[in-house]
Amino acid sequence: MTPMDAVILCGGKGTRLKSVVSDRPKPMAALNEKPFLELVINYAAGFGFRRFILCAGYMGELIEAHFAEARGDYEVVVAREAEPLDTAGAVKNAEHLIRTPRFLVMNGDSICNTDLRAFAAFHAAKKAVASVAVTKVDSPGAFGSIVKDENGRLLAFREKTGAGTGYANAGIYIFEKTALAAVPAGVRYSMEKDFFPALAAGGGVYAYETAGRIFDIGTPEGYKEAGEKLK
Repeated sequence: MTPMDAVILCGGKGTRLKSVVSDRPKPMAALNEKPFLELVINYAAGFGFRRFILCAGYMGELIEAHFAEARGDYEVVVAREAEPLDTAGAVKNAEHLIRTPRFLVMNGDSICNTDLRAFAAFHAAKKAVASVAVTKVDSPGAFGSIVKDENGRLLAFREKTGAGTGYANAGIYIFEKTALAAVPAGVRYSMEKDFFPALAAGGGVYAYETAGRIFDIGTPEGYKEAGEKLK
């Protein structure tokens, strides 16, 4: 696998989780006595990723302080947002820190068991501008539903509106850095509502199917389930 930086989105306020986690940003919620964000980083590091860029916003100083110490296995740098920029806007804000021509993006508050090496090989084989990992679920509307053709090309991205069985956005992406030219700097810009529809219109976006299950700690119920099942 060609070396890639990994960008992790961890700037949200975690409003739905505040009843059980209110003293830290959502990705820093403890899971088995460690921040969930560490689980996400260690998972990607297991596939060979060694440089992580954390897109921090709300209470970002806690994320920055936690990862300030040097770590032998990987490097962590933090991109702070002065104001909320949404998902694609956060990646654009971190563009100057991304050193590789192709990079991984993951959510800091969810995880889905995905072979990241196979995903990278799929992206390269398709010569994609962007690729999104998807998994089949009974209620894709909770995550954002994907419509793709038989070759895996993404046809539509319906953010949290789908119903019935279908493909859900697993929250894991690979982008060519050149794709960020389509994102305006310094403004709120959504990955799902703005960035993907713009890229998909050009036909260069593909969906990679994984059998993994999505664990999302964005709600008290999801947080509890993740704590029970992600040992």
